[in-house]
Amino acid sequence: MWFDHFFLTNICPLFYVETLADLSKSPRSGRTAEDEVRIIAEKFPEMHGTPNVMHVTACMGELFGHRTPMTGQILVAGGRPVKGGGRSGVVFEESAESKAFSRWQHGSFWEVERHYASGWREMVSNLDLNEVAGRFRTLGVDGKSCNTLEQAKKLAVSIASAREKPFDRMYLALLFLGVQPKHHREILQRWSLHNYPPLTRYAPYLAYVFTVELFFQIALAANLIPSERPSNRIDIGYLFYLPFSMIFVSSDKLHKKCAPLFLRSNQQFLWGPDLKKGLNEVNTHFEALPSEEKGKGITTFAGNPPKEKEFYVSTVWDKHLPGWREKEEVDILNTNFKHDELVKHLNDFTNAPSLTEEDVDFDISNPDALAMQRMVRKKKGSWYQVPKHIEENDERTKSKK
Repeated sequence: MWFDHFFLTNICPLFYVETLADLSKSPRSGRTAEDEVRIIAEKFPEMHGTPNVMHVTACMGELFGHRTPMTGQILVAGGRPVKGGGRSGVVFEESAESKAFSRWQHGSFWEVERHYASGWREMVSNLDLNEVAGRFRTLGVDGKSCNTLEQAKKLAVSIASAREKPFDRMYLALLFLGVQPKHHREILQRWSLHNYPPLTRYAPYLAYVFTVELFFQIALAANLIPSERPSNRIDIGYLFYLPFSMIFVSSDKLHKKCAPLFLRSNQQFLWGPDLKKGLNEVNTHFEALPSEEKGKGITTFAGNPPKEKEFYVSTVWDKHLPGWREKEEVDILNTNFKHDELVKHLNDFTNAPSLTEEDVDFDISNPDALAMQRMVRKKKGSWYQVPKHIEENDERTKSKK
């Protein structure tokens, strides 16, 4: 709950794939496979967790002229432009993935989700390694010459950014993405109109994903990453979403070794056990509050991490949100707070009809307002996420921000 509260979590699409994959595994003694998935779903960041657009979708968008920002923001799909409540902006309603996790918490699994996850996992896992090896030879790549992961990363970057043999590079990138041959001609035609620039300039995010894939294959060839674990290719896929975050959190040893090689200078890798320990410190700190105070909901008394001493979570905030300690916290339960007026304003905005492309007369990338809807439990664990007195609807409360 505290992780969800203090961090805006980028939910990688692969997380959904791996969670649903547990339905086909042998469960622990005394549990069903459905029980395992429900337990995972119970821990899902529901208040501030946001599913990212799948990397293949973002790469294909770039190949057709839509630049992908790689400065730390989450790529969210499904927003609709609206005008309402005196504002112009975008409304993001609860995603299909988030709704699925809500169902999974109650043990409800749809066959379409099982089928979808199976196809998704197959796309990520299945790769013609013989064809990859052939393309590597064409490009003159010898991964066995690398002695360290740093060398493998450097070689991968040089391959992705080079200009010679452009078609072989593009074809290999499309092979890694699983793009069907029927789309190749259109992609190459558009690329030709720009005189075949390097991938790093033409489609930077595609080049980044390509670099991660190259790095992984080179590291495998050099025995820097063990080839016995088929799940390693799934695990390395989480690095595709590094550009859309400020912090990368993992308890996976492969991530611990590889993720720091791809971080921007303003990003940070957090080892999962360290963060978990830090969150437990925060939990112990706020448990000391009176019951009456805790009943107001964590949004009222824990808008920020503790400032009293150097808590682990607080130091992470210091690095990425400098100046937060000096800002005054807002009491949303202040008696001067015009609750009914705000609710009407929010409803007018979020319930406004979607605008057509011709009707949008404002900058979508810099709107007046942005609304993201969530279905959250009133109480999670021993903590009220929203004030205790707020009425619930079917044990969940809709949150609009």
